[in-house]
This record gives sequence, structure tokens and C-alpha cells, in this order.
Amino acid sequence: MAKSRPAPAPATKRSPPSASNRPAPPVVSNRLLASLPAVDRDRLLPTLEVVPLKLKDLVHKAGERLRFVYFPGGGFLSIVTVLQDGRMVEVATVGSEGAVGVTTALDHMPMTSASMVQGESDICYRMTAETYRREMDRRGEFYELLTRYIQAHIGMIMQATACNAVHTVEQRLARWLLMAHDRMATDEFPLTQEFVAMMLGATRPTVSVVAGTLQRAGLITYHHGRVAIVDRSKLESASCECYAAATSLLRDVTARQST
Repeated sequence: MAKSRPAPAPATKRSPPSASNRPAPPVVSNRLLASLPAVDRDRLLPTLEVVPLKLKDLVHKAGERLRFVYFPGGGFLSIVTVLQDGRMVEVATVGSEGAVGVTTALDHMPMTSASMVQGESDICYRMTAETYRREMDRRGEFYELLTRYIQAHIGMIMQATACNAVHTVEQRLARWLLMAHDRMATDEFPLTQEFVAMMLGATRPTVSVVAGTLQRAGLITYHHGRVAIVDRSKLESASCECYAAATSLLRDVTARQST
């Protein structure tokens, strides 16, 4: 296992990522944008900035007005509900298959959730809220694609709500690890007990016990804040049906675009 990294600064002190001054490259790694017809994609590329996603950065904060919509080119973000006491609970995970900010950008209202980077990436495509609204108002291919994605995204949140209510912490942790693994380019990535407890709405001692169970069963290894997926097939068996349901929802978004 790799050596542990220094603990990141508290997320609440982070600022949204700054532009890297790089235009969007012709080959787009976000699957939503890449699935657009070439004429629409070519029109949009000059409007996009490429920014990095750094671990624990908040690209959106609860209570703030949305300025940008983010289309990850790698890594992933967690959309979290922030409670009055500062605790956060994850409601959705978004990687290169999707985007964050797509619903709030339409109604001009302040964010009711936050979006936190959980998997780093050098490439994320940032679109201003004004450009996003203008493209949606065209009622063209971009509108059709994003409307399907928003519907799938809402379906994912509903599935996660049901999962958190009726499935065990072990099943929920297995589901989360599978979704994180899907979005990362490596079998090993940072993961702390504190984060898992926060995302799953469980206590740290409970997370410690469940992670230890998965490790003893040979599904993962976990050491010094990093987890490695050892047996993907067994991890899928340890999960609940919610992983397959959410994955199917997302797959159908771009599959229909290509038909």
C-alpha cells in the first residue's frame, strides 16, 4: 500500500477551483459532452474552461448562488446535504458520466446542497450558469441529453434514499466503493473512516467494523486512509441491488443519445 498522504485542509475553507486557462481539448473525456453530436460539441467547446479537481475542494457550497456547472473528465464528486450542525450526508456521486449543478442552474435559486471533490482529476469542464441556461433554452440536442441526465440523477437520489433506509451499512459501503471504483482510473484511492461515516450517515466505530469485515473477506485492503479493491466480483455480491439500478440509469442516458 502507498504511504498515507498528509491530511487535507478542512473542506469548508476551500475555494472553488480556479481556471487553468486551458481551452477544452477536441477529445472530451466527459461522457455527457462526448456523446453530443459533433456540431453541438464543437459549438460548446469554446465556452468551456478546463479546471482541476482537488481532493476535498467544494465546487458548490450550500446557500450560495450557482455560477458554474461542472462536467468532470475524471475522478468524482459527492453531492451532499449539509445539516445545521455541519454534518454532511451524501445523496449522489457524480463522475465523468455526468455533471453537477444541472438542476439549480435552471431556477436561479441558491444551492441547497454542496458538491465536494472525492476523487481528484486534472480535467473538469466548467461552463458558466448563463451559458448552460442559454443552451437549455435552445431546446436542441444538449437540452434533450441533459433532461435525460437530470431524470436519471433524480432516480439515483431516490435509489440512494431507499438504500440508506433499508440496507445494511456493509451493503451501502460496498455500493459506494463500487461507484467510486467505476469513476477512478486505479484500484486504489484515498478513503478515511471519517469520510465514510459522514457520507453513509454511520458512526466511525461502525465503519471500522464493516471495513474490517470486507477486508478479512478479501474484498478490499484498507490501510492509512487508502483503500484498494481486491476482488471486484465479491464486492458486487456484497452490495445491494441499488448499485446495479443506479448504474443502469446512468448507462441509459448516453446509450439513447447514440441510437
